Amino acid sequence: MSNSGSKKFLNRKFMALFLSAALVLPTASCGKSEEGHREVEWEPEATLTLALREGTYADVIEESLIDFEEQTHILCEVQKLGEDELHSGVAEDAANETGAYDLCMVDGSWMAEYTAKDVLLNLSEYGYALDEDIIPATTKVCYHNGDVYLAPYYGNVTILLYNIRLAQAAGYEKGEIGSLDDMMKICEYAHQHRNIGFIYRGDTENNIVVDFLPVLLSFGGWVVDENNAPTVDTPEFRAAMEYYLQLIATGKAESKDNLILAILNQAAAMGVGWPGWYTPERNGQAEYAAITGKVHADSVSYNANVYGIWTIGVTGNSKNKEAAVQLLTYLMNPEVQKKTVPSGGVPCRYSSLRDPGILQEFPQYEPVCKALESGVYRPIMENWSEFYTILGTHMRGILSCEVSVEDGLKAAQAELEKL
Repeated sequence: MSNSGSKKFLNRKFMALFLSAALVLPTASCGKSEEGHREVEWEPEATLTLALREGTYADVIEESLIDFEEQTHILCEVQKLGEDELHSGVAEDAANETGAYDLCMVDGSWMAEYTAKDVLLNLSEYGYALDEDIIPATTKVCYHNGDVYLAPYYGNVTILLYNIRLAQAAGYEKGEIGSLDDMMKICEYAHQHRNIGFIYRGDTENNIVVDFLPVLLSFGGWVVDENNAPTVDTPEFRAAMEYYLQLIATGKAESKDNLILAILNQAAAMGVGWPGWYTPERNGQAEYAAITGKVHADSVSYNANVYGIWTIGVTGNSKNKEAAVQLLTYLMNPEVQKKTVPSGGVPCRYSSLRDPGILQEFPQYEPVCKALESGVYRPIMENWSEFYTILGTHMRGILSCEVSVEDGLKAAQAELEKL
């Protein structure tokens, strides 16, 4: 299948799954038997168990494993887990003397908890180092006390997903959405013409917070200071919240799948998306744009794209540490990562995201690269999940007009300070 054909297959698969729950599409077996083991004619030197985030993130790793197995005679068994199951499962397994997992995917916001619980292997002690081809900002979460513990594998990052036709009708061509004001004008136009303007996720506290963070960053605000103390009841946060209320007044809250479908079908103008969800097709109705971090055209530009990067690491209690580091090194190889792009891979590498051949086939990776260059990791704290639950709960009250911005943020600040 050609690069273009691969992408179109993925997008058609998403649409089919969404439109008909009864439709079951075939998936590639990658040579696995019913027991989950690959049928090989050689004696395995070791067997590794991988705990991966289900979805495209795991799929692109899985497709890279056959060549690794053939080259090294190291078998790899993949467990695809939901985010919560992956998070807790790997953390709890760290208490065991010998771990059930050898290589795992890690969200950046888990880093503080994982290092506190000695979940991860010190990769520097095994000779692994991050190279200069990797976008520098994406490596910030990968170090602990100067040593490497993680490698940024999948460049998930918030990015504006918008409908091209609605943007053009509002007077904006591709590449011309340069500020929050531009976003607002497009959304207001859509709303005035009986479409949905800004569509956001209101299903969980985490999603409520994350969809708002690019707006908050554009106003120069953040949820914590350099000491991880809450900075919710601040002028920047209040101004961003007031602006966000105006933006969402043009639209509505929806689930992820409905958000994507509405934008593809020209029912909605735009929303905050992620490359791991959906990749726009060439000549399709949807397009990506990096969020510039500007409120107005002449405003200061802040880093405003939030990382949801899936890193990979080796567990500290792996029974096959050397083999697991060997696999991690292979998966992070620039050429190996470049081969994952046609299947939806998003390497955090300039050699992939600036490759002329890739950009000719997949021009949407140019704004993805810009978003990754100006990305911000969520706070690295052990109790981040408690933090966003508290903040998201109070934000829900503000968004539903149950409380004022001022009262809601004051209450959130007080509760977060107790936390």
